[in-house]
Amino acid sequence: MDIHQFEDKGLAHYSYAIYSEIVKEIILIDPSRDITPYLEYANSMNATIVGVIETHPHADFISSHLELHHATGARIYCSALTGASYPHTAFDEGASLRLGNIILKALNTPGHSPDSISIVLTHGGEDRAVFTGDTLFIGDCGRPDLRENAGNITADRNTLAKQMYYSLRNKLLVLGDDVLVYPAHGAGTLCGKSLSDADSSTIAAEAVSNWSLQPSTEADFVAELLSQQPFIPKYFPYDVAINREGAPDLQPALEKVPIISGEPVPEGNVVIIDSRPAAAFKQGHLPNAINLQNGGKFETWLGSIIAPGEPYYLLAANDQELWQLIRKAAKIGYETNIKAAAVTNGGAVTMESMPLANFREHPEQYTIVDVRMASESKEEPIFENALSIPLDQLRERVTEIPTGKPVVVHCAGGYRSAAGSSIVAAALKDKVKIYDLGDAVKEFAF
Repeated sequence: MDIHQFEDKGLAHYSYAIYSEIVKEIILIDPSRDITPYLEYANSMNATIVGVIETHPHADFISSHLELHHATGARIYCSALTGASYPHTAFDEGASLRLGNIILKALNTPGHSPDSISIVLTHGGEDRAVFTGDTLFIGDCGRPDLRENAGNITADRNTLAKQMYYSLRNKLLVLGDDVLVYPAHGAGTLCGKSLSDADSSTIAAEAVSNWSLQPSTEADFVAELLSQQPFIPKYFPYDVAINREGAPDLQPALEKVPIISGEPVPEGNVVIIDSRPAAAFKQGHLPNAINLQNGGKFETWLGSIIAPGEPYYLLAANDQELWQLIRKAAKIGYETNIKAAAVTNGGAVTMESMPLANFREHPEQYTIVDVRMASESKEEPIFENALSIPLDQLRERVTEIPTGKPVVVHCAGGYRSAAGSSIVAAALKDKVKIYDLGDAVKEFAF
């Protein structure tokens, strides 16, 4: 037997292959959009992928379950509560699968979503591991506020938080101490709020260290779980819907993205996403462009700033990065939104450098806009009287920024402020000077 963990660092996502050497077969759990790593693993083991299990319709990434079904004939398993549109076999509590001498048993574990399941792996007559999806994480549990307006079954956050309380205690905590815990996400995901950097654990270790498994009343647990959850990116409900239907195969979808030579001529209010480093962007860019830099969280912020179905232009510094970004967009189903993709060398619009010396002496002479999450701004304020408008809300709320003084945009390290200052500059450039504090914020924060 082999349990192989795949990691997508950009989305802090874990997927799994369970391999039986007896029958040379593999079952996958929660696969990401690109099927290539799974096919390569199967080939390396000289094995066949015979099944794919979805623990729930994911909100933060597009799953490849339907493409894997097309490519390998693998049967797809999910909870009957999902209301899946793709060919599938219901896999709910009481159901089990055999893979050689491995048995996979379904547990209904609602809380993150009404249709969440966990999968217990039994080998040699003993429970060895549990794949917890977005129910139990390492150091945390799944957030309960993503299915109020998405999916086949909707549920309010209070109801789901109460269900999470019992799923954790009555379904998972009762497993053996040495049972390995394999979650669908690690630190950095927006599907929880305080995950560990570890990629696996045990029931015993989580019983000691995970706040969500500590003795508490239902009411206290619900209050804590609902407090200070991260923002919900715009794309989350969209991805739930796609995953319930099954996404189009990746390669044909990528081939439909229009790649053009030369920079696009913007049409109307179509957004331009310029992924170059902030310094290059400030030296010259196209009018109204948003500087969303290519980095570890590009896809998350793309889906937080751009609404589902909203067309956008995608610009990169070279061909290699352009294709990398198109594939990142596809991870959240946003490749279909790309009106055109192109390599850019800049443009005529520039952004002035931050007058840092003057700002240090006279911060009161500037309107300071904090684009961190509201909880970050509240817990760790950096500037007195700063206007808090989280980055994911900035395009919609930019008119709240007064224009009587120059505007300085900041975050915690510079990535979000580059995007935020470009959004503000595009909206207010004719009214006031806009500056990006960038990574200089660190000298004020510490």
